[in-house]
Amino acid sequence: MTETVGRLALLWRGDREARANATPANNRYHRIFEELAARRIRAEPAVYSEEAEDEVRAQLLGVGGVLVWVNPQDDGRNRHRLDAMLRDVAQRGVWVSAHPDVILKMGAKEVLQRTKHLGWGTDTHLYRSAEALRAEFPRSLQAEGPRVLKRNRGDGGQGTWKVELLPERDGMVRVLEARRGSVPEDVPLEDFLARCDEYFAVDGCVVDQPFQARLPDGMIRCYVGADRVVGFGHQLIRALIPPPPEGPDSPEAQPGPRIMHPASATQFQRLRALMEEEWTPRMMETLGIRREELPIIWDADFLYGPPTADGEDTYVLCEINVSCVFAIPDQAPAEIARLAEERLRSAGRSG
Repeated sequence: MTETVGRLALLWRGDREARANATPANNRYHRIFEELAARRIRAEPAVYSEEAEDEVRAQLLGVGGVLVWVNPQDDGRNRHRLDAMLRDVAQRGVWVSAHPDVILKMGAKEVLQRTKHLGWGTDTHLYRSAEALRAEFPRSLQAEGPRVLKRNRGDGGQGTWKVELLPERDGMVRVLEARRGSVPEDVPLEDFLARCDEYFAVDGCVVDQPFQARLPDGMIRCYVGADRVVGFGHQLIRALIPPPPEGPDSPEAQPGPRIMHPASATQFQRLRALMEEEWTPRMMETLGIRREELPIIWDADFLYGPPTADGEDTYVLCEINVSCVFAIPDQAPAEIARLAEERLRSAGRSG
C-alpha cells in the first residue's frame, strides 16, 4: 500500500445535504483534489454550515490541514463563527490556509492604506469612524476629484462606491456601487455618508482611493501561490462604470469574460517581476507575515494607472482576495497541491 503524505480537508460553504453528498469529484474543486491525490495526499470535502459546525470541527481535528474557500459576506451570512472555529483548530495543531488572522492582514481593504508606499499604491486614506469620514472625506472629494470608497470587508462589489461631486448642485454627489446591476444615484453627500455608518460597526473602517480613469481598460488579476505568481486573468469590467442606455441588465452592461493566462504570459512579465521580487516581499515585511503563513492561493487585483513618460504601464492595487479565490488558472491546482505537500511535510502534520 502506498504511504500517504498526509490528510487534508477542503472546506467550502453548503447546507447539510451538500455536506452529506460531497465527494472529491462532484464539486468545482475537483482538479485540486486530483492534484492532491497525485501527490499522495488524502483530501476530503468538509462542507461547512453553522448548523454542522460541531461536525466540521471534529472532522478538521482529524486532518493535518485545511484549505478554506468561504466569502466574507454571502447572502447575509458572514465568517464570524467559522473564523473562531478555524482559530481554535489552528491552535490545536491543524494547519489552516488561509488563517483568519492572515486574511485580516491581507484580505481586508485596510491593506490598501497600510501598503500604499510599496509602489502598487496611490493616494489612499483610511477612516476609522463615521465622524472622521464626515470630517475628512468632503475635503478629499473637493480637492482631488472622483473617489472610490470601500468597506473594509466585502465581495461582489458590495460597499464599494464611486463618488463624485455635482458642482452645479451644492452638496449633491453622484454615487455608483460596484455591485452588478447598480445604477448611478444623485443624493445629498450627507445622506450617502449616513449609508456608510454600518460599515464602521461591522468592518471597523472605510478606505478612500482616487478613481482610476483607465478602468475601462480592464482589471488584471494576479494569482499567487504563497510568494510566486501562478497565472493571470484579464477582464473588461463594468463595475463603477455607468450602465449603457439599454440598462444595467442588458448584455452591453455585463462584464467581459476573464481571460486566463499562464505565469509566463509575455504581456505580464513586468507585473510578475514586481510582484515576486519587490511587492510581495515588502508586503510581508510591512504586515508581519512569514512565508509559511502566506495563503496557498491568493490574488491581487490591479487597475492600469497613468502611463509613465516612456509610455510604460503602471499598476494600481485595488484589492487583495484571500478568502475565496476561484476561478483559478489551469496551472494553479498543481501549484496548490505542491505547496500543500511542502507545508504538510515541513510541519509534520500527517493527520
